[in-house]
Amino acid sequence: MFSLRSRRGAGPLVLTLIAALCAFVPVASAASAASLPTPAVTAGQPDLGPNVYVFDPSMPTSQIQTTVDAIAAQQVPNQFGTERYALLFKPGVYGSAATPLNFQVGYYTEVAGLGRNPGDVVINGSVYVRNQCDSGGCVALNNFWRSLSNLTINVTNPGAGCYAGEFWAVSQAAPMRRVHVNGLTTLMDYCTGPSFASGGFIADSRFDGTVVNGSQQQFFVRNSTLGTWSNGVWNQVFSGTVNAPAECFPAGTCGGPYTTVAATPASREKPYLYVDGAGAYRVFVPSPATRSVGESWAPGATSGRSIPLSDFYIAHPSDSVSTINNQLARGRNLLVTPGVYDVGRTIKVKRAGTVVLGLGLATLTAQDGAVPMTVADVPGVDIAGLTIDAGPVNSPVLLQIGRRHGDDTSDTRNGSSSAADPTGIQDVFFRIGGPHAGRATTSLEVNSDHVVLDDIWAWRADHGTGVGWTQNTAGTGLIVNGDDVSATGLFVEHYQKSEVVWNGERGSVIFFQNELPYDVPSQAAWMSTPTTKGYAALVVSTRVKQFSGSGMGSYSFFNQGVDIFADHAFEVPTTTRGVHLHDLLTIFLDASHGKGGINHVVNDTGGSSTIANPDTPVTVVDYP
Repeated sequence: MFSLRSRRGAGPLVLTLIAALCAFVPVASAASAASLPTPAVTAGQPDLGPNVYVFDPSMPTSQIQTTVDAIAAQQVPNQFGTERYALLFKPGVYGSAATPLNFQVGYYTEVAGLGRNPGDVVINGSVYVRNQCDSGGCVALNNFWRSLSNLTINVTNPGAGCYAGEFWAVSQAAPMRRVHVNGLTTLMDYCTGPSFASGGFIADSRFDGTVVNGSQQQFFVRNSTLGTWSNGVWNQVFSGTVNAPAECFPAGTCGGPYTTVAATPASREKPYLYVDGAGAYRVFVPSPATRSVGESWAPGATSGRSIPLSDFYIAHPSDSVSTINNQLARGRNLLVTPGVYDVGRTIKVKRAGTVVLGLGLATLTAQDGAVPMTVADVPGVDIAGLTIDAGPVNSPVLLQIGRRHGDDTSDTRNGSSSAADPTGIQDVFFRIGGPHAGRATTSLEVNSDHVVLDDIWAWRADHGTGVGWTQNTAGTGLIVNGDDVSATGLFVEHYQKSEVVWNGERGSVIFFQNELPYDVPSQAAWMSTPTTKGYAALVVSTRVKQFSGSGMGSYSFFNQGVDIFADHAFEVPTTTRGVHLHDLLTIFLDASHGKGGINHVVNDTGGSSTIANPDTPVTVVDYP
């Protein structure tokens, strides 16, 4: 997501609300890019590295404000930098009505509470993300790679004018989890224009107040509780969410467009670091759930297991892969501190129940064509909070879960997977190009059965360094060979062949966001068969008998000045009744610069999205 393209607006009711909220002059927040303060280290605090700041409620608000503002001043414009930060808040209350704590979150910054539950850390103020402005205007289209979790925000920003409220104007790879907001929340920064946004992911959260979707073209909310939700644009999807808008697709007199799934079929919440009542650091691993509704902590506390930090190896960027693998082989889990890790050999996760948790969007970068990480076919593994980058030499895959059937290995497929203890992959983001040159045939390959994918963004870069049809080459974002694999919040963009290939049985996708590659040089260079133009965004193998998908969109913006077409956005078997897709859409983006389009939504069903109907969803409600 990059180009400043025309977007459908927020709608008259929301514009009325925004006009009221913007009745005052915006107050700019300007922090100087001074040298960053040295993190304070208290007794009993583990060595989490120089880029983890642990705040205590006894610290003066002014001291905390100075630190977070300095980090924001560095990170807000730092889209492809190597700096990574985690801002962690111990249990207690921060800020007050008289002296609130309000701060901005930039790139590669994780903000998290260290309580057992979100109510243990309370911020009176706001933790916000706003538009970025340049000569083309002010938008949130590139507000990636940051996160907010495990705390309560009592919105307190008097005198902020238009910016009053909790602003979380983000796009992909910017999750909000386990957050309780008391007050107005807006996912659109309507204080500067044109305010386009392309999010987004919220899970396990509660909002006591209005949530303004505004210009967010799509958004996914899972297992949360809403006060009210303002509007839809193209693809707003809710799963297991209390007070979610009623199903309404496509948009019409009922409002919408909304896809509403009553209960989430399978989920596994992300593990998190916390401090217990004795001051010891631990990692909590939530239990898996089926047919779940609402936030996991609504009954009082999230169910699961607590692991002492002594059971983790705390990795730093200076550690070798050999050291990390030796620690994993000894039965330890892995806490990956903020930084960029050059990975020239595979990090191998072999033990059932292993937790690999990244802080501060820790990044693994493939070197010399290595596969950065593999997971054996064992149950209950959790991989969370990592960004995985391709390097300049092609890697066959960036993250592999289980071994391919027929591989000469002791980790045989279908060996030990467990429906009762599925493997979880949460907030894991892949990049091919962008910060540097990169090539990878496949980003994520899932061969094990019983895997939950929760908030995945696989991105072949459309801007940054090393970007071009023959430079950042990447065939497919996700291949699923395992059975009973579910994806909740799946974002896959710009790959050069079929972006998702699903070969496993009983697969499920709730919310899918896709953009086809922008930079296809010619139709001849992009044919999936001699007679089929282009590649579908998501392909379900012809041998699959059962699969379901809901709230799935694919967009085209072919920007090379020639007409490029994809015959189908989605391809699924036609010979079985066990495959069902619900609420599908395609969109042609930007009549001023785009060419070609998508000829059909699914197989040969659904109309075309071309320059004849720009920025207008072409929909199929149910297939077949």
